[in-house]
Amino acid sequence: MSIKDSMGISERAAYLKGLSEGLELDTSKPEGKLIEAMLDIIFDMSEEISALDEEVQLLSEQNDELSEILDEIGYDDYDDDYDFEDDDNPEYEVKCPDCGAEIVVDEDTLLEGEINCPNCGGELEFDFSDLFADEDLDEE
Repeated sequence: MSIKDSMGISERAAYLKGLSEGLELDTSKPEGKLIEAMLDIIFDMSEEISALDEEVQLLSEQNDELSEILDEIGYDDYDDDYDFEDDDNPEYEVKCPDCGAEIVVDEDTLLEGEINCPNCGGELEFDFSDLFADEDLDEE
């Protein structure tokens, strides 16, 4: 295993920069200027990549935490058959308070305010007046 195999990209970029300094490149000549500029870009890119790696790691940890929370509250992963293009009238899952049946209803049905449970016939009411009351205050 070589030294470069055990180093990350930032360390390898710094190593290259150190090698170039050890060569005492003549930066007054075009070749020296080019190599120095290339090494600066490589070093800058390595810092950007390291920062992105840290951000990806953080987002991955947050995603894991959210997945655990969703598992704890019993939320299943989204349905693979969900049609993401049908957002004109999205569907929602509601639970009948009488029999506990899970019923899928579209937005229009929710806005109508009530339906009868297809399982037990019980009445399900949907009251959004609190939500709309806040909107009415904002409009005034």
